Amino acid sequence: MSLFGKNIRKIRSVKALSQQAFADIFDLKRGTLGAYEEGRSEPKIETIIKIANHFSIPIDTILTKELTVNQLLKFKGDLEDNLELPNRNKLTTIPCINPEDQESYINHASNPNYIKDLNYLSLPITNNNKLRAYVVNNLEMSSENNGLFPKDIVIGQWVAKINFEKITTPSVYLILTAEALLLKRVYPSNNSFILRADHVGIDESVLKFSEIKELWEIKSVFYNRVPDLKNSQVLDKLAFLEQEFKKLKSSL
Repeated sequence: MSLFGKNIRKIRSVKALSQQAFADIFDLKRGTLGAYEEGRSEPKIETIIKIANHFSIPIDTILTKELTVNQLLKFKGDLEDNLELPNRNKLTTIPCINPEDQESYINHASNPNYIKDLNYLSLPITNNNKLRAYVVNNLEMSSENNGLFPKDIVIGQWVAKINFEKITTPSVYLILTAEALLLKRVYPSNNSFILRADHVGIDESVLKFSEIKELWEIKSVFYNRVPDLKNSQVLDKLAFLEQEFKKLKSSL
């Protein structure tokens, strides 16, 4: 087995390239590149030649010798500008569900190889939990000029099924069922969730815990515009108060 995978991982580190960014340069799938780096697959000779030539590294060197950072900095090409390597914080990589991926995600979300082939976001956030990114593609979670709009990106944190009953306050979740991928505000209700959109005129629905395949609590939002944060906070407080009033009413 060659040292090709270990060396291209070192090249990515020197260039500060994500797997997706590196793969895009050479028309590869991110999952294919990952297989090379992990030694699960060997590349075709034309791929080796293309990458070696791009970075001006001899083919026999990239295949048979473990490259060091100092060696890489001596090679010509795109690497020569990296005279000093700054200290970089490790980025968190997150599988991202784009609008065109939504239907296939519903069918293949449980397949690890499918998840590896999704586009990934690399973000400077600290979170060791299982995460999922989702690109908003409708107006259901918008309210007038506030809320979530198409092209906004939400980051959800995995919620295990055993923790569904511990959810007591309404919040926004990404929900996967056998038939749909939903972004809704969730209200707990007797082994079920009431799902509501923030946009007016959309009927609420009820979803049993048993119907949920994945649940992701939205922890971060990357807006495609400058949001009105004051109004967003007011809407969240109103949703919380509405839930508290319902609890009080049911206890009387």
